[in-house]
Amino acid sequence: MNIEFAVKRRFIVVLGCLTGMGALTIDMSLPSIPNMVIDLSSNLSAGQLIIGIFLAGFALGQLPAGLLSDRIGRIPILLSGTLIFIFAGIVTSLATSMEMMLVGRFLQGLGASASVVVSRAIVRDIASGKKAASILSIMVMIFTATPMLAPIIGGYLVSQFDWRAPFIAITIFGVIIFFSITHGLHETKIPEKNKRIKEQLFAGIKEFFSHKQSMISMLLIVIPTMGYMSLISASSSLIIGIYDFPVKWFGTIFALAGLAVLIGSAINRRLLKKFNILQIVGLGAFLVGLGSIFLMYFAWQNQASFIWLWSSVCIYMFGTSFLISNATAMALDPVPKTAGIAASIIGTLQNLCSSLGAITTGIIYNNSIRNTILVMAIFGFLTLIIYVLSFRVMKHHIVSLNLT
Repeated sequence: MNIEFAVKRRFIVVLGCLTGMGALTIDMSLPSIPNMVIDLSSNLSAGQLIIGIFLAGFALGQLPAGLLSDRIGRIPILLSGTLIFIFAGIVTSLATSMEMMLVGRFLQGLGASASVVVSRAIVRDIASGKKAASILSIMVMIFTATPMLAPIIGGYLVSQFDWRAPFIAITIFGVIIFFSITHGLHETKIPEKNKRIKEQLFAGIKEFFSHKQSMISMLLIVIPTMGYMSLISASSSLIIGIYDFPVKWFGTIFALAGLAVLIGSAINRRLLKKFNILQIVGLGAFLVGLGSIFLMYFAWQNQASFIWLWSSVCIYMFGTSFLISNATAMALDPVPKTAGIAASIIGTLQNLCSSLGAITTGIIYNNSIRNTILVMAIFGFLTLIIYVLSFRVMKHHIVSLNLT
């Protein structure tokens, strides 16, 4: 009994770290941006592109990763993606120009793309409904704790060494993940090679989009993520540039948003024992909407006390802890046989839209509060609208999940 629990715990811990691989890579690099752009003879707007470019690679790699994990198994794809991630980490650590840095970040995102897709697919392989949502909540807690510490560590490394130190640390993390996969996970998918690869891909996509439950749930994942990733990409500019906090404080301030997600995920697991998934998703949508309404007001005024502004960001992030894991379980539940492709569809759209949000914020950035928080405010409010408009449809179509 105890041995089984230990194995299960190690299994979920590794899945949680895989899920947070992208977030850690982004968050740890944020404190490097101001010094990096100076050393590479670039500017802050271009520096923020290291987030958007990473997300672009992260998005584009997910569909092939999901398809291949359904076709040949989960573990080979995880190991291959991690090796690409490690190689790209070396490139970013040695970059001598912004162009070289952006190429490395794109490859890094491409390598990390397998982590989130395959970890979600593995959860669907072993669980469904509320059980899957509960496991995903634990994974959220784990991966939130990791990137929550990442900007603190990144800020410390930059202040003690230089801007390259966080990129070296990210590469070392990739090596640790590689060995964690080989020792902490086991294969959960029987390979399916009975169809041609193109036929298998199109059949999986068609299956996913034939379920309204999956499509609406996907929107409730993609839209709020697009909002908060837009702010994350500009967080160093907001905290260090606009509000003039020292670099060493950046990580601690940024970690408050991660702490909100961590606390919310712990509460979410308890709520799953008493309420149905759709109700908890509604709570998340309401909190995300509430935070975005405050941000809209600050954008309209183009000024805000930093405490009130960051509190609104934390409310938004607190809401995502109830929204993302449960909506993921709802989206994957109808498609157990093509979980890899389904997870890759969600991840691809999630990260393409996040990349678009981050790049948009970088393009419109003009050292004002309004343009820094505007994208997050708009898409947070849109999340609430989508939930309200789709509630009756979702309530009707969610049959297979245990809602009682």
